[in-house]
Amino acid sequence: MSMITEAELLNFMRETAYKPMTYQELEEHFQIEKADDFREFLKLLNSLEQEGKIILTRTHRYGVPERMDLVRGRLQAHAKGFAFLIPDDREHPDVYIHANDLKSAMNGDTVLVRISSKSVGGGKLEGEVVRIVIRAVTQIVGVFQNYETYGFVLPDDKRINRDIFIPKEAFGGAVDGEKVVVRIVNYPEGRSAAEGEVTEILGHKDDPGVDILSIIRKHQLPEAFPEDVMAEAQAAPDTIAKEEIEAQGRRDLRNKVIVTIDGEDAKDLDDAVNVERLPNGNIMLGVHIADVGYYVRENSKLDQEAYNRGCSVYLVDRVIPMLPHRLSNGICSLNPKVDRFTLSCEMEFNEHMKVVRHDIFTSVIRTTERMTYTNVRKILQEEDPEVTERYSDLVDTFHLMRELALKLRSNRMRRGAVDFDFEESKVIVDENGKAVDIVKRERSIAEQIIEEFMLAANETVAEHFHWLKVPFIYRIHEDPDQEKLMNFMAFVANFGYAVKGGKANKVHPRALQSLLEEIQGTKEQTVISTMMLRSMKQAKYDAESTGHFGLAAEFYTHFTSPIRRYPDLVIHRIIREVIENNGALPDQRMEYLASRMHDIAQQSSERERVAVDAERDTEQMKKAEFMLDKVGEEFPGIISSVTSFGMFIELENTVEGLIRLSAMTDDYYHFHEQHMALMGERTSKIYRIGDEVKIRVARVNMDDHTIDFEMVDMKPRRREDEGSGEWRSGRGGGRSGRSDSRGDAGHRQSGGKRGGKSGGRDGGKGKGSFASSGKAGKSGKFGGKGAKAGSGKGGKGINANAHDGGAGGKREGGAPAVSFGFGSGKGGYASGPAVSRDGGGGYRTESGSGTGSRRKKTSASGIFTGGGSAGESSASSPRKKRGGKGKSNSTAAFVRKKKK
Repeated sequence: MSMITEAELLNFMRETAYKPMTYQELEEHFQIEKADDFREFLKLLNSLEQEGKIILTRTHRYGVPERMDLVRGRLQAHAKGFAFLIPDDREHPDVYIHANDLKSAMNGDTVLVRISSKSVGGGKLEGEVVRIVIRAVTQIVGVFQNYETYGFVLPDDKRINRDIFIPKEAFGGAVDGEKVVVRIVNYPEGRSAAEGEVTEILGHKDDPGVDILSIIRKHQLPEAFPEDVMAEAQAAPDTIAKEEIEAQGRRDLRNKVIVTIDGEDAKDLDDAVNVERLPNGNIMLGVHIADVGYYVRENSKLDQEAYNRGCSVYLVDRVIPMLPHRLSNGICSLNPKVDRFTLSCEMEFNEHMKVVRHDIFTSVIRTTERMTYTNVRKILQEEDPEVTERYSDLVDTFHLMRELALKLRSNRMRRGAVDFDFEESKVIVDENGKAVDIVKRERSIAEQIIEEFMLAANETVAEHFHWLKVPFIYRIHEDPDQEKLMNFMAFVANFGYAVKGGKANKVHPRALQSLLEEIQGTKEQTVISTMMLRSMKQAKYDAESTGHFGLAAEFYTHFTSPIRRYPDLVIHRIIREVIENNGALPDQRMEYLASRMHDIAQQSSERERVAVDAERDTEQMKKAEFMLDKVGEEFPGIISSVTSFGMFIELENTVEGLIRLSAMTDDYYHFHEQHMALMGERTSKIYRIGDEVKIRVARVNMDDHTIDFEMVDMKPRRREDEGSGEWRSGRGGGRSGRSDSRGDAGHRQSGGKRGGKSGGRDGGKGKGSFASSGKAGKSGKFGGKGAKAGSGKGGKGINANAHDGGAGGKREGGAPAVSFGFGSGKGGYASGPAVSRDGGGGYRTESGSGTGSRRKKTSASGIFTGGGSAGESSASSPRKKRGGKGKSNSTAAFVRKKKK
């Protein structure tokens, strides 16, 4: 009997008749006789058990987790302590895990979870962590605090919601206030904190450059390339020899007028284009992409490094490249007027913008000119005489490019692609990395030309190779979740818009696009587009082509940026191999490549997420820094999001800040979820998404990169119940909390600076906060899963959708915090505002079917009058005693804790 493969073993264990067996029984079943085979078999069992793919029971028998009611997957933790399991099995719904059931698991860990309860009506699952299979968090970045005999590190990542204890001997020379990297020595168990040792000191948290370095470490982004990788890069040539071109048999396009169009500061030019009008009146478009795969060979050290990195990461003041500069800015970059190897996709478009003929081939080009978006815009839009004169030979080419791009675009719109015209901004920093300006990114005709041409090439290549049936990587965008779409439609109905064709049948992207066109130029434009974007799924890479919803494209791939994206590089190599083998691949290559594609697609998607998170982090941090010296100044803004703990306001320069409910002193405001509005109880004043307001910058918190605004001309309200002494409840553990954060309380009553956070969480009961967790029963700590933190500090600064999103709240980047996108959405958790405020038993769903939840008391008009069950009111207001009495039942429930 030859070696048993992992697949054979797992399939055998998944059979319905299989009962867990000992290794002796398995050995007998598979008829293993040779000692060597037996050793290999034991190794296989061991490694599968390590990876959590099989389980060893107490009676030493082996079985698969799914047959033992266990689910394997990755944890997505929330700043408020709970988490979701995103299962490996894509069909399986997400599982909610209460903070008490996490064992010592942390964000990103791969774990096995036992399902403990299902809610009525199915769908929502709860579970507990049984075993941690792979630790994702091995090091943590944060600020070191010295307490002489011991220290603590306060993590930068708010999803790690307990500080790390550092014994005296592990300080590593760190000084109070320094940003450090900590290796975790012991993971947090029960109430005791995680313990770590300082491995690297990044510098004082206020030193120039330390802020971005911290983000690089937090996301564990690679920095320098390893020596063996650099050695391979050094071996690459600087120029292309004549003999090499001849030997390659590439099509020679060096006589064609081919240009690159990029931003002024781009150094890795990976795409060049040319257009010509053919005698038959059609337009020929050529897209020529740097042939990076020619220099980065499969399984070379360069290739492995590129796979691990997945993509280049563009932080505010630096790039962490996927390939060493010697390649990315040198021989692989389509620099002006030099010979370069490329992969070309030529497409002939008829007057209906149908591709009547296309060709994909290896080529050699020499670009005529390195153009910038600015200069192309000056020629086409501003008809700047000086620039037009300088590039006079190319003016006709650019006019033809514009004609083709606009036709392609209108064709795409007709087809129903959704085009978000978001204003992007770029933070400008000085030589010390300090934010000095925020400029809007143009999306002029020049950018559109390149965008349309790249889209066309990506689609053409994707379709061509889909029909060839070779292993490939596609860029897919799944259809939106039904429930999220319904929520979105209900949301736009508030503004008087309707989405066509959106009842029982699926929504076509065209219906969404026509809505976007309808709101063009209105004040609710940004808000509606943001909400629409949120009701959609994220695009990702996949080995199967299932289409791209947002582009309304049946086939789509990433072909045009192999210098900065790994999937592009992979398909480039496949494309060249197919061309060299006359359109087919040998069987064993087909098999090998097919076995790799799923893995590459998943790795690339994951690395892309990390890059986006890191880019967002730096951008948000630099925006906060930019606003530091503007405290006290007044600006007009627009309400970009309304939550139960306040509203987010976006300024003209794309900076976003929060006006806390506690700062809205002229009335008691109630949050109305359906209409995404705050309504004043006495004045009936209504603030809703899209309204214009005038704000003053109140404070900027550089620890969590958040900005607080306050309303200009907000009158104070009478405080009739001021005297009751309850106002102080949220002030929280205060300084004292620090010393016990290791011992009994464990859950970070961590003292002054973070008192806000702990106060919100523990209602400031100091040490005793844990006592209540027993009584609250299912709702666990402090009256409701994460329900309360909103009043303290909104969990993760303003970024956490605190209790209005409960779980829903992992805010995407700088976007407004409406609950969404936490969990993969499959478990029905993250759809729109489903996960919601509720101190009762669980996460209330819209229909009120959440475990143990009770609906709020609502008035006839559907606006609730506060009150509700004891659990709820205590969740709504940390300062109100349970039960409450008289008037305070309706109003005080919405009074927010006073800032200390």
